[in-house]
Amino acid sequence: MSRSKRILSRLLCTALVVAGAASLAGQSAYVTNAASNNVSVVDTATNTVVATIPVGTFPQGVGVTPDGSKVYVANQTSNTVSVIATASNTVLATIPVAGGPIGIAVSPGGSSVYVTSVSSSTVSVISTASNTVVATIPVAATPIGLALTPDGTKVYVVGITGTVQVIATATNTVTASIPGFGQGQGIAVTPDGTKVYVVNLSGNTVLVISVASNTVIATIPVGTGPVGVAVNPDGSKVYVTNEVSSNVSVISSATNTVISTIPVGTGPIGLAVMPDGSKVYVANRGAGSVSVINTATNTVTATVAVGANPTAFGVFIRPPAATQSVPTLSEWAMLLLALSLGGLAVQALRRTSTI
Repeated sequence: MSRSKRILSRLLCTALVVAGAASLAGQSAYVTNAASNNVSVVDTATNTVVATIPVGTFPQGVGVTPDGSKVYVANQTSNTVSVIATASNTVLATIPVAGGPIGIAVSPGGSSVYVTSVSSSTVSVISTASNTVVATIPVAATPIGLALTPDGTKVYVVGITGTVQVIATATNTVTASIPGFGQGQGIAVTPDGTKVYVVNLSGNTVLVISVASNTVIATIPVGTGPVGVAVNPDGSKVYVTNEVSSNVSVISSATNTVISTIPVGTGPIGLAVMPDGSKVYVANRGAGSVSVINTATNTVTATVAVGANPTAFGVFIRPPAATQSVPTLSEWAMLLLALSLGGLAVQALRRTSTI
């Protein structure tokens, strides 16, 4: 290969690498630190903390809008929800809600945010357009976790009293109650909307609900003190944090059995799967850290120090920039660099073709 062609090849490869990096830019994990009263922003490309955002007191639950533009944080003891603008990583609004907010879930369309309030036994519905509470729904006592079906028509809510309730989003009313979940904590719906995985802390199990019948179809033993649960994008695996045994159980959704157990930091609580399914981020409350799991090997590949008592209870990873309507300045810079390198490659190609 001639020297000019080698230079051309390198320019094209560099442009492709930069363009690829630009397409993944903006993927960040927003980790609530309950004892620090702030949120650590972890860059998932470098696994480093790039910002720390003060919020209300004792932040717990967190949810990201589908377009990645906003993050909603439930502040349990200040009875508020902080709204973070991801473009600037600053709080743009603070919304008063019912007492003891813990869990947060954003609707698939991004128009509504649902918040469990453990002290008042309600679910608050926030409009993301106005950042105000538009409805308050009474539910069973001490609600903790909640999750929406992919079509946005139902919210599944579970609490310490062990009853799962189903809310119809069209009417904001409870339409079904399913007992028998012990001390309910985390809850997640599969991407195809057919199953709901519910953590039972007191039973050291995960129960599986059929959405079609609203009945329990499986009970899965996991580690000790399970709290958080998340499903990967293709629905094939379910990840569960076990706070007492300090590990993560990996469940095959095809067989509803544990296929791997991964040691993480002390006292894991919340966890979230990357949109491409390649990594799982785990908030370790006891260790003040985040463990990064490689899903191909089921091993921890990085540990990130964050604030005190991180919980990150919810879906806390910002989607890729490619799905967002307004790129950030850094994302524009990377795209411009890719275009410049591509232009240099084209110019080099023209020069070599005339030699």
